Amino acid sequence: MDELRSLADLLDLQTVDSEIDRLIHERETVPALTAYRQAHQHLQQLTNERNQVADNHRQTELAFDKTSGELDLAETKLAAEQNRLYAGGLSARDAEYMRREVEMLDRKKRDMEDEVLELMERREQLGIRLEELDTQIAAAETVKGEHEAVITAAWKDIDAQLARKEERKADIVPLIPEDLLDLYERLRDAKDDGVAVGRLAEGICGACHLRLTPAEQLEATRRDPPRCIHCTAILVP
Repeated sequence: MDELRSLADLLDLQTVDSEIDRLIHERETVPALTAYRQAHQHLQQLTNERNQVADNHRQTELAFDKTSGELDLAETKLAAEQNRLYAGGLSARDAEYMRREVEMLDRKKRDMEDEVLELMERREQLGIRLEELDTQIAAAETVKGEHEAVITAAWKDIDAQLARKEERKADIVPLIPEDLLDLYERLRDAKDDGVAVGRLAEGICGACHLRLTPAEQLEATRRDPPRCIHCTAILVP
């Protein structure tokens, strides 16, 4: 009688463990998790792009400041050389040299003006892209937060159910002999579905759902504890 009671308790434990397994699987596969991971990945991509654009924007700012400063110097030097040229009093040779110097400085100034304009345009474009990315990041953070809220609510409900199942399991385990419990745990570890106990009802194993012939049932129930000859699960007659 005690053996049958222990087997019945073991079947109860299997039921609870199967429910715990199901809840853990449900926790790991909450539908919103997929959407959350996608949202997180999208947000990470946007953040990485923003960091790159921000770095380019800073480098462009530095290049603009440097080139603008050089342009100011070039304009000052050009003005000074033009004043010397137009002031007169130079020899023909010095005047020719000065004229060529002024032309060279003027070309350099125009090139630098073009470069400054290009840098200004690039800085503006990068600034616009930064604003766009900031808007997209804010939207992506909102979406991610919404998915996270759904997940948190689902996990809270699942964790509450798990806690109740764990309490029930803690009540059952002390009722089962240690050797029987050890066998159960070894069988559970060896089985993909974790089902190590099944009721034998109408000749069918409740673990593997295969039918046992009368001779196989007799063989199975003669074992201690009874074991299915097909899947080796512990049988509860």
